[in-house]
Amino acid sequence: MMEAFSLIGGEKVKLFSITDIGRRREINEDYLFTSDKPVGNLPNLFIVADGMGGHNAGDYASKHAVEKAVSAIEQYTDEYDAENILQKAIDDANTHINQISRHSSKYKGMGTTFVAVTFDGCHVTVANVGDSRMYVVNDFITQITKDHSLVEEMVDMGGIDREAARVHPDKNIITRAIGVKEYVLVDFFDVHIGLAEKLLLCTDGLTNMLKDDEIHRIIMDSSSLEEAGRRLIEAANENGGRDNIAVVLVEPFGGQND
Repeated sequence: MMEAFSLIGGEKVKLFSITDIGRRREINEDYLFTSDKPVGNLPNLFIVADGMGGHNAGDYASKHAVEKAVSAIEQYTDEYDAENILQKAIDDANTHINQISRHSSKYKGMGTTFVAVTFDGCHVTVANVGDSRMYVVNDFITQITKDHSLVEEMVDMGGIDREAARVHPDKNIITRAIGVKEYVLVDFFDVHIGLAEKLLLCTDGLTNMLKDDEIHRIIMDSSSLEEAGRRLIEAANENGGRDNIAVVLVEPFGGQND
């Protein structure tokens, strides 16, 4: 069942976002924010978050972390560097979620992944905590973020290969999340993109169900971002739909050719 989607077309930017509850979960703990218009001093902003915690805690964590971060960005009117803005916003979101978690038994232990993207021309700034991902898609698909997860550490140490990591029983154990500790370490990535390239933000409900080459094929074979997004959701559900699924697809230059 489709839970929410938005289609935004500007003069240049094309965007489609969608989230789906999947086939095994009763609550959708994924949360999205998308704006092709300025947010504070950022020219645009795209966020995907995947909450964790018992009962409704994961749902609360993802939604309120994103809302707190966006609110903070809107208030940072004296800051113009994208990385600094995102760092401060994520710090604020982490403090907010952590304090609620520590003072409320209902929300104890909750947390959320968080991947945020903003671009100015061809320059893309990416902030990441957890195992939600950001890719650049063109003739190839390239994962920009690096998962903060137990199996990723095992891959780095040579204990398992990438294919084994996809099906490892501990693949959902993340090593970094917003709200779990008093302070959170954020990874930043600077990316230069071409005119015809697409950006993909997604939760592990997509990447645990589909290999990167399957994701790439669906996007490249689709006639629009909306078609690609819906087909990705459908394919993830057909492969089991074991988790909530969130997808944000962006064409910063509206699909112009180089």
